[in-house]
Amino acid sequence: MKAFVKVLTLSTIFFFSLNQADAQLRLTSNNNFSADIKKVIDDYPSHFSHITGEQIIQNPQSTDYQCNFKVNGAEECSITRYSGKKGQVSSWQALMLTTDDFEEAKKKFKSLYAQINNLSVRSMYLKGVYESPVEEKKFTSVIFSFDATDESLKKLKVELILEAEQMDWKVKVVVYDRDRDDDERGDIIE
Repeated sequence: MKAFVKVLTLSTIFFFSLNQADAQLRLTSNNNFSADIKKVIDDYPSHFSHITGEQIIQNPQSTDYQCNFKVNGAEECSITRYSGKKGQVSSWQALMLTTDDFEEAKKKFKSLYAQINNLSVRSMYLKGVYESPVEEKKFTSVIFSFDATDESLKKLKVELILEAEQMDWKVKVVVYDRDRDDDERGDIIE
C-alpha cells in the first residue's frame, strides 16, 4: 500500500509541475512580443538599418525590404524606406494575423493593444487610447506615442491596425516617423 501512495504522490507532483511549466511557457511567449517590439524601437533611430534584409521591390518614391528580424507571432515583417526632401524616412511593419473571422481578429487586436500600451522603452512609456473595433467600420487604428524628452523618439509612432482587405481581416503593427499631427497645418507657400 505504501508503494501505491508514493507512486500516486509522485504522479501528482509531476502533473502539477508540468502544468506550471506550461503556464510559464505561455507567459514567456506573450512577453517575447513586447521584447521584440522594444528591439524594433531601439533600431528606429538608425532607420532600422540593423534589421534590414534584402530588397524586395523598388518604387519611384520608396523601396521595400525584407526584415531579417521576425517578431514573435508575426506572419511577416517588412521595412519601407521613403526618399524625399527631408532625407530618408523609414517604417517597419509586421502582419500579426490574417483571418476571415472578425471576432478572432478583434481578440488579437485587443491582446496586442494590452501588450503595447504602457510598454516601457528607455524609461518612457508608449501610450494609446483603445478604440473597440466594429465589423461594419472595416478599419480601426490605435496610435501609440511617447511623452518623449529624447528628441530621437519624439516623432516615433507605433500604430496598431485592424482592417478588412478583400475577404480577410488583418491585424498589423507599424512603427514609423510622423512629422506632424493630422490637424496640424503644413508650410504655407505663396
